Amino acid sequence: MVKDTKFYDILGVSPNATEQELKKAYKTGALKHHPDKNHNNPEAEHKFKEISHAYEILSDSQKRQIYDQYGEAGLEGGAGDGGGMAAEDLFAQFFGGGGLGGGFGGMFGGMNHQRGPSKAKTIYHVHNVSLEDIYRGKVSKLALQRSIICPKCEGRGGKEGAVRKCQGCDGQGTKTMMRQMGPMIQRFQTVCPDCNGEGEIVKDKDRCKQCFAKKTVVDRKVLHVHIDRGVRSGTKVEFRGEGDQAPGILAGDVVFQIEQKPHPRFTRQDDNLIYKAEIDLVTALAGGTIYIEHLDDRWLSVEILPGEAIAPGTLKMVRGQGMPSPRHHDFGNLYIQFNVKFPEKGWTQDPAAFTALRKFLPTSEVVNTAPDEAMTEPVDLEDVDNSRGGFSGATDEDESGDHEHPGGERVQCATQ
Repeated sequence: MVKDTKFYDILGVSPNATEQELKKAYKTGALKHHPDKNHNNPEAEHKFKEISHAYEILSDSQKRQIYDQYGEAGLEGGAGDGGGMAAEDLFAQFFGGGGLGGGFGGMFGGMNHQRGPSKAKTIYHVHNVSLEDIYRGKVSKLALQRSIICPKCEGRGGKEGAVRKCQGCDGQGTKTMMRQMGPMIQRFQTVCPDCNGEGEIVKDKDRCKQCFAKKTVVDRKVLHVHIDRGVRSGTKVEFRGEGDQAPGILAGDVVFQIEQKPHPRFTRQDDNLIYKAEIDLVTALAGGTIYIEHLDDRWLSVEILPGEAIAPGTLKMVRGQGMPSPRHHDFGNLYIQFNVKFPEKGWTQDPAAFTALRKFLPTSEVVNTAPDEAMTEPVDLEDVDNSRGGFSGATDEDESGDHEHPGGERVQCATQ
């Protein structure tokens, strides 16, 4: 005795209707009320959806059993709340996506929303690459483990014909259970005890000896990842169909994301390179040559002209010695930031050396004298031990950027 006959009434069949009678009733009603045959008739479209929904419930043996026993209330939270297959998709699935017997031509062509087979998840890996390899380009051989369809049983899980669909759960792996709690009906899903959630049943003696009825095995795959010259961090290299495999779904993809490793000598900014060079005071004033090892094992000879007077923090540029652009048409620039190392305290005790410095160095334009009438008092300079705390060399006003410390100058980099 069924509790509710609403869905049967919509299809125009009795509660004892067979599967064939349900199909025939749905076919007749769906074709009669289809929106493509009833333009500008909202009632026909509503009726079409009702028929499709009713057939979706009653054509599923588990859902029909629940409906017969508990009525529409027992389907709440599942197919009964409208969360099942769309009416158009059900129609396309029932008629093969193209109309019945070809008699309707392209009438239902726009209703065909076939989703196609699902696809395995994409495998993501981060590939850390040195700046040298990015500069020169490289092909990396990277190995990964993936699941592939068992070659012995071809993804069946056992001997041919020995694997059958579980009748207890209709191959779903789960069963819908109902529990009466006073006036309420609780519906929940549980793992099918007949097949342990696998959806299929196979005897132990018939199980595949290689995959043990899992249908897939672990495989090691070596992929050749091409690192293009000048490639940027974050660039993705994709291998379609080289990921995990499983029966009935499309093979997944593998994606490698290129990330540049930190470099001890160079800092990269887009297609430019920044190199920090330390020179002594003599080279900064009198000139000289510095040598820079590049990323392709070349050594660049950089000439500092006498009298160029490289100040601490000065930024110079060497055109065309940066990174190659990703399209290989040109190169960025190499920027050299200079740090001038001053001699240690007490580097000489020869008074003649200081006299010679004052003779050859340009006269300072800074006027630092006391008025003639002022009384001067000699004081001594002492080194400050910052490790013991105390004076930090800056005030709150200095940190705000509105004032400069009277004892030091702000260092600025001049691009030339």
